[in-house]
Amino acid sequence: MILSMTGYGKAVATYGNKKIYAEVKSLNSKAMDLSTRIAPLYREKEMEIRTLIAQQLERGKIDFSLWTEEESAVGATPINTSLVASYHAQIKSICESTGIPEPTDWFATLLRMPDVLSRTEVKELSDEEWSVAREVVTQAIAQLMDFRRQEGAALEKKFCEKLDNIATLLASIEPYEKERTEKIRERIVDGLQKNLGMEYDKNRLEQELIFYIEKLDINEEKQRLTNHLSYFRQTMSEGHGQGKKLGFIAQEMGREINTTGSKSNHAEMQIIVVKMKDELEQIKEQVLNVM
Repeated sequence: MILSMTGYGKAVATYGNKKIYAEVKSLNSKAMDLSTRIAPLYREKEMEIRTLIAQQLERGKIDFSLWTEEESAVGATPINTSLVASYHAQIKSICESTGIPEPTDWFATLLRMPDVLSRTEVKELSDEEWSVAREVVTQAIAQLMDFRRQEGAALEKKFCEKLDNIATLLASIEPYEKERTEKIRERIVDGLQKNLGMEYDKNRLEQELIFYIEKLDINEEKQRLTNHLSYFRQTMSEGHGQGKKLGFIAQEMGREINTTGSKSNHAEMQIIVVKMKDELEQIKEQVLNVM
């Protein structure tokens, strides 16, 4: 079974009063191209995360994100109540001793005082929290791999359909091959009789016709193309990681189809060759998405 390089995975878990999210997306690429966005608390684990992703996903343009969301009550900035009470008492005392009017909006005044609003950040990552976060990362990667397998199955079905179409088109050439040989013979004989108007050595003509027709023979190309179709199917069944190999096989298929077209010398055969090229082009486009 083949795997697609396209995929998406997302996972979430709760730790204490916050939720930990991991999201990973992948597109096709010739090598591993990984970009990460990691919450500050987990940045010390970036190399471990990168290694985990590279081992599992192997190849592709990967975008990874790891972030947290705290519950609203916990995420609110705490107010230092003892400091507020102290500022209130000091300001009231100053007003009484100096005769300055007390503030009309005590809350607005007190909340502007230094250090009344303070936030305590968690600066160290505990082993327990990292264990939860690592599991979230693992689950997101597993989801992406499931996505890749589903996409890979769809690609394999598409490839088989296109390979069947090429094989059917290749078989449809045979009747025109025999017809082409007879037409070539008739055209040459008519040309000799009309243009030269004389007798000719029929044995020598037959030898020349055989030589000429052999140059246009496409049996070898047909056989090699048939072998490539079979090899493509075999390679798909070998497991994942064969995208580049399938691309090489598709290139070889293209060479045989092109050679068949250049030798055909027949309108109907040329039309069939164009159809085969169209089917092959669709294969080449999708092979770029295969792991």
